[in-house]
Amino acid sequence: MNEKKHELEIAYDKAINKIERNSARIQTSFPHVAIGLHGQYNNEKPYFWTSGFWTGLLNLAYRETNNEKLTVLIQENEDNLNLCFNEFIHLHHDVGFMFIPSTLYTYLTTNNEESRVRTLKAASLLASRYNPNGKFIRAWNEEVRENSKGLAIIDCMMNLPLLYWASKESTDPRFRHIAVNHTNTVLTSFLREDGTVPHIIEFDAETGETLGPIQGQGRGPDSRWSRGQSWALYGFAIGYRETGNDAYLEAAMYIADTYYALLPENKIPYWDFDSDEKDQWVTDSSSAAIAASGMLELSLISQDRAVSSRYKEMGIDILTHLTEEYADFSDTTEGILLGGTVSYPNRKHVNVPIIYGDFYYIEALGKLKGLKGFF
Repeated sequence: MNEKKHELEIAYDKAINKIERNSARIQTSFPHVAIGLHGQYNNEKPYFWTSGFWTGLLNLAYRETNNEKLTVLIQENEDNLNLCFNEFIHLHHDVGFMFIPSTLYTYLTTNNEESRVRTLKAASLLASRYNPNGKFIRAWNEEVRENSKGLAIIDCMMNLPLLYWASKESTDPRFRHIAVNHTNTVLTSFLREDGTVPHIIEFDAETGETLGPIQGQGRGPDSRWSRGQSWALYGFAIGYRETGNDAYLEAAMYIADTYYALLPENKIPYWDFDSDEKDQWVTDSSSAAIAASGMLELSLISQDRAVSSRYKEMGIDILTHLTEEYADFSDTTEGILLGGTVSYPNRKHVNVPIIYGDFYYIEALGKLKGLKGFF
């Protein structure tokens, strides 16, 4: 175990160093996938859902190095994110992914008032998407997916820390109530008896009635899309951390145990645990990174030493395999984790580095050093 931890500490240092090198070219932009010439990351619009993760990586690097050049890029990226509020209509449930690793982290570490206000705006927007009849936060807008007014997705569990923070920051319990109600809905409408979840559940937007799962990024409505399991694992762990509700802890542990048991020998999941054998060449390293960070979160919040040790060992095992088989610390690509898949049903960005895979991988490695996660 000590040898593995030492190797992962080396990997952490190499990853931080690579972020600094990448910053010379990426600078102020919003990467998603490394698909460009020479393995370069692309650049999305500021309102794209992954737009907070490059700033998050810069924050991870700055936390370790105190390199002031990084703070300039962090501030410029944050300023550009702020423009999204003016356009408004492009923003949806993923404001947590956008503003937690960027403006929220900036505020928590620098007490910058502008960052605080921006984060409160994002939390208010997220809260405004709450459907009181169905007790869920609506996913997407019509421009992203048509007829989405009754849809909730498992990914949104990772946006809820924005509401928990806003509730404490503003001393207004309404934000927390929305987060808790949404989590309870996921507990009753998403979590299956086998410890897995679908990607999307459809509700009647008027009555709130649960209609059932529909096709998302998994193999089918009832399949076990691997990244969805990771979002659920980490999200329920956060829910327990913020509320102390034992039902959330039990759900997180059940999902984590199921996830780990479903992994192939090399501990890196297929894009969907139910994928056809012919499609099992399609992996998702980002799912593994998210799950590892979620498992380490479980190890930190569990009051039972044996339970804590078990999830720490699981997280280390996954991180070790990621490092040995999927991490690239060279300059042949700007990505750090190879083998991530955005959406195989749409044949979109298959087996490539993904910015959030890099982020959660380094966040998880940082937890092994005693550093806090961002979510």
